[in-house]
Amino acid sequence: MSAKLSVIFYIILCLEIGIVLTVLPWWPQGMWGLSDWGNNYFLLYAAHKTGIQGLQAVVASGWVRGAVSGIGLLNIGIAFWELFNFNRTVAALQQQTARPIRPVHNAAPTSTADHLRDHERRDDYQNNS
Repeated sequence: MSAKLSVIFYIILCLEIGIVLTVLPWWPQGMWGLSDWGNNYFLLYAAHKTGIQGLQAVVASGWVRGAVSGIGLLNIGIAFWELFNFNRTVAALQQQTARPIRPVHNAAPTSTADHLRDHERRDDYQNNS
């Protein structure tokens, strides 16, 4: 049951992120209180603080908007792929969580005392001896 819910939430998350990233760069200014993609407070603040005045022009360009929309379309594609392969993904998750963890019998000790000061390296210690 938890594997099914995990896959369902993953599909919903991919769809939401995909829709937002696909539509937001092209959304007109002023609708729903959103400012223009290339002229928002955080972008202007970042350009001012970093001293990169061309940052606003780069982000406002069609190339960056297209790249962000492409990532959004990729997320939508992943969501639909997961939707069509739902049973296979759930089975893989259930199989992964159902495997028992085998103890390791011949494992090395977890930690050994080093007796070196914090600023010393092991090769410095050996050269001084």
